[in-house]
Amino acid sequence: MPIEKYSRFLITFAYFAVIAALAYVAIRFLLPMLAPFVIGAVIAYLLRHPIRFFHRKLSLPYKGAAIFTVLLFFGIIGLLVALSGIKVVGWMMDTVNLLPTMYTTHALPFFREVAHNLERLLGNLDPQLMATLEEVGGQLLNSAGNMISSLSGSVVAVLSGAAVSLPGLFIKLVLMIISTFFIAIDYETIKAFILRQLSEKARTLLWEIKSYVAGTLWVCIRSYAIIMSLTFVELSIGLSIVKIQHAVLVALMISIFDILPVLGTGGIMIPWTVLTAIQGNFALALGLAIIYVAVTIIRNIVEPKIVGGQLGLHPVVTLSSMFVGAQLFGVIGLFGFPIGLSLLRHLNDHGVIKILK
Repeated sequence: MPIEKYSRFLITFAYFAVIAALAYVAIRFLLPMLAPFVIGAVIAYLLRHPIRFFHRKLSLPYKGAAIFTVLLFFGIIGLLVALSGIKVVGWMMDTVNLLPTMYTTHALPFFREVAHNLERLLGNLDPQLMATLEEVGGQLLNSAGNMISSLSGSVVAVLSGAAVSLPGLFIKLVLMIISTFFIAIDYETIKAFILRQLSEKARTLLWEIKSYVAGTLWVCIRSYAIIMSLTFVELSIGLSIVKIQHAVLVALMISIFDILPVLGTGGIMIPWTVLTAIQGNFALALGLAIIYVAVTIIRNIVEPKIVGGQLGLHPVVTLSSMFVGAQLFGVIGLFGFPIGLSLLRHLNDHGVIKILK
């Protein structure tokens, strides 16, 4: 009896291990290659209701309504991208023109103040120690020069790589637009063909996954909107207490930046705190550090509870799945892993699959 139990366990474990490996390979390698077609299919799926609307209201043939809707969609997106590009290019040109003035009025006084503070701080030190510090400083300057040289080379390499990748990006964009047209035109035919290849049980599973994932995505968006709003309120209060000008606007910008999984609030608050301390404003630096620590602690406590509570997962499971997902797949894994675990829990609770007791 124990041998049969162990055999069933090993077979089940091997089965799910193979599925996990196939899913990893598909997400990691196949999905990037098929990305234009996948994105085209998603856009066609999202446009199916507008297509039906124009089909009914304008009395157009379904294919004509699909072509009109897709053209309208990409036309609006292209117009928004063009206008945004013009704004960004104009802002960059204005910034480049203002760089000499910004250096004279802001950067140069800042460096002078830092040098003065360091000179005042080191003025009472032992002469031998000062000589050692000067030697170390010279070595640091040489290292900084080498780092800047390598950094400039890296920037040139990145720009060259971006220029080389432009034709590939253009081809992928064209493929995405073309695939969107074809899938939108024959959406019902393609859907019917795929469903015919599935058994009744597989169809039930597919519809269950579709309905649950669609609702769960909205839940995730709502959860992170709550977290961003909470971060915004905390930062607004904290920055107002330490008397930062335009505290609400600064808090809004940092809270938007906080959504990024790698950088987060620390991407702005930590350099800001360090530069403020170097300038000699230790009181403000301490206030900024306290605000950052408080926001980070509250977020780490609240985020798993909000996201996990909305997804029906324990906070520890949510936090660990977000960490593992971010390590494996970046932003996609950060959101995808908790949603995937929530989907498995939902399917298991409703008896569609049997994984956990």
